[in-house]
Amino acid sequence: MSHKRIPKHKAAMAAGGVVALGAAAILLPSANASQDGASDDAAAAPKTLKATDASDLASQLAGLLGDAFAGSYYDGDKQQLVVNVVPGDNNNVIVQAKKAGAAVREVDNSMGELEAGAQTLQEQATIPGTSWAVDPRTNKILVTADSTVTGGKWDRLESTVRRLGSGMATIKKSAGTFKTFASGGDAIFAGGSRCSLGFNVTAGDGAPAFLTAGHCALAGDRWSDSQGGQPIATVDQALFPGQGDFALVRYDDPATQAPSEVDLGDQTVPISRAAEATVGQEVFRMGSTTGLADGRVLGLNATVNYPEGTVTGLIQTDVCAEPGDSGGSMFTRDGLAIGLTSGGSGDCTVGGVTFFQPVTTALQAVGATLDAAGAGVGAEGAEGQEAGGEEAGAGEEVGTGEEAGAGAGQDAGQEADQGAGYGTGPGSTH
Repeated sequence: MSHKRIPKHKAAMAAGGVVALGAAAILLPSANASQDGASDDAAAAPKTLKATDASDLASQLAGLLGDAFAGSYYDGDKQQLVVNVVPGDNNNVIVQAKKAGAAVREVDNSMGELEAGAQTLQEQATIPGTSWAVDPRTNKILVTADSTVTGGKWDRLESTVRRLGSGMATIKKSAGTFKTFASGGDAIFAGGSRCSLGFNVTAGDGAPAFLTAGHCALAGDRWSDSQGGQPIATVDQALFPGQGDFALVRYDDPATQAPSEVDLGDQTVPISRAAEATVGQEVFRMGSTTGLADGRVLGLNATVNYPEGTVTGLIQTDVCAEPGDSGGSMFTRDGLAIGLTSGGSGDCTVGGVTFFQPVTTALQAVGATLDAAGAGVGAEGAEGQEAGGEEAGAGEEVGTGEEAGAGAGQDAGQEADQGAGYGTGPGSTH
């Protein structure tokens, strides 16, 4: 089976050791004084952290600081967690955050004010082709409009942002249009539509399954791993649009062995567990059209107004994607599952804005689990098989495929998509 070539500047990431890196145990910095008896000043200095450790610390500080917490982000250059604090009359919150190991920045807008602003946008400016997310680096709401937002729609969006008040939000234009990234081609197929498998998981009853984008499930309930091939999996649960874009698809054979890994074409990245995203975090995306791409997380809890409807709770990034990449895996260098490709604007030539479904939220919603053991063997006569058995193919290379649209409202007869690559199939061999 042939595969789409990974561009050299992106393949260097894989060759540099992304594979064979298991996720290390999480060692959170202590919120107390240094154990080695260092001075209070030393204990208050920002800790050097990995992005995943920073995410866990941010969650702890959000609860510790309460209303004073105004978001956080990861400074990749300094390898530090930066926490925004609205001190008010209680300067002790700054001391607490510093002792926990964060770099502290005082800001004007509280998280409550920013979330209220986002709610106003949802009520007054839910316009197809727009999105918004809180950007902790600027302590503002970042509002993005694609190329379809013009004339009266642009005026409405701009006036709504203006009414939020000075210093609350910024607007920027994005090339192209916001769309979900489903297409005709290869990887996983249903009804002429091509998407990408995200992560193999174990369903609540122990059966093997995988996660992909919810809008992919609108193309059909039965999915195969080759174009026109025999179905190997059936949609169990799906959500799109609404509070997410995810689907749980069960393998039809309960004896299927589905490793928790991401296929890079000539090597794989073992996936140990799901983790929350952190703004500023380096991430990688794998998809059946464009292969491997990388970038950083720009915002959390993003709202995106697709033509098919509004989706909330997404991760905003600058990682490129194209039609056919929908549902594909977003992961870290450490082998942590972060997101499932939903949609965005632009492509991998000019770049753009891309949105991902958080894996943690999807797992919780469908009652599935993801761990290093991979999707378990089903209960019906397969208990004795070893994990990591014979792997199934990830999909044949094809020249063109009839574009299926990303769910509701798009016709299957649209212009053919030329980008045939490979998807991360149920194990996948080469």
